[in-house]
Amino acid sequence: MTLLKIARMGQPVLLKSAAVIADPTSKQVEELLDDMVETMEDAVGVGLAAPQVYEGKRAIIFKSPRERGGEDGADTDFSPLTALINPEFEPVTDELTLGWEGCLSIPGITGAVPRYSHIVYRGYLPNGQAVEREATNFHARVVQHEIDHLDGVLFPMRMTDLSLLSFNEELKAFMDYATVHVAGSSVDKEG
Repeated sequence: MTLLKIARMGQPVLLKSAAVIADPTSKQVEELLDDMVETMEDAVGVGLAAPQVYEGKRAIIFKSPRERGGEDGADTDFSPLTALINPEFEPVTDELTLGWEGCLSIPGITGAVPRYSHIVYRGYLPNGQAVEREATNFHARVVQHEIDHLDGVLFPMRMTDLSLLSFNEELKAFMDYATVHVAGSSVDKEG
């Protein structure tokens, strides 16, 4: 396995739609996913899309660990480390939740992004098996964020209020301020 360089905002590969992968079981896809896992873990992330490592292919990895949502969360709130090829999703409800997001391609910055709180996603596992799962809360947020990367969308492009964008060093003070003073900001501190 190899640590890969992470593309940062401004790199054109992050603004393009990624190509469908014809054979999810190919050796090249397996090697790419293994390298993506190593890269994500090294960067202490919870998700990574192939375009973030300069590969314009429709592949993502993600996890939604129990530590992110507490023991009382629904099973759909959590996911082990998952590799998904040619993923897509659809919302189960129209409910959007505003939550804080960061991105390995935009280091040092966090923003409040509206996302569907309950989705169904589909795709293929590296063994070629089709998968369909429900996801809620943080799990749903991570999947949507990574699929956005496959469509050339970065989280600030989804933001509806750029006053809810902050440097990480200022985030705790900013979150406290924003939840009280920024009009209409009911921001989920977990997301």
